[in-house]
Amino acid sequence: MVSKELIAASTKPLVLAVLSKGESYGYAIIQEVRQHSGGQLEWSEGMLYPVLHRMEKDKLILASWRVGENGRKRKYYRLSASGTRAIETERQHWFAVHETLATFWGAKECLTLSPQ
Repeated sequence: MVSKELIAASTKPLVLAVLSKGESYGYAIIQEVRQHSGGQLEWSEGMLYPVLHRMEKDKLILASWRVGENGRKRKYYRLSASGTRAIETERQHWFAVHETLATFWGAKECLTLSPQ
């Protein structure tokens, strides 16, 4: 399992990445991250919603309440123009960290994580 510190540090770029594919709501974001991480990143609603609210306050994402397919009201999130621009910055920061770790650990172990 990934440490809480690493999960906390990766939440913003992961939310931006998920929302770059289209709008979504909190629980669906949690499920998508769980699926894409092979179950290694386990987020709770109590961890995610404060991040979403902060990102909304920072104008990286926009939110609107709508009735979902099951008839329940849900808050849907989508990227703002600022959020779309922030993705590239986050991507560059994470690749800088990855490349630095690769120099310490050896490029062979990190090769599958390198940018395309």
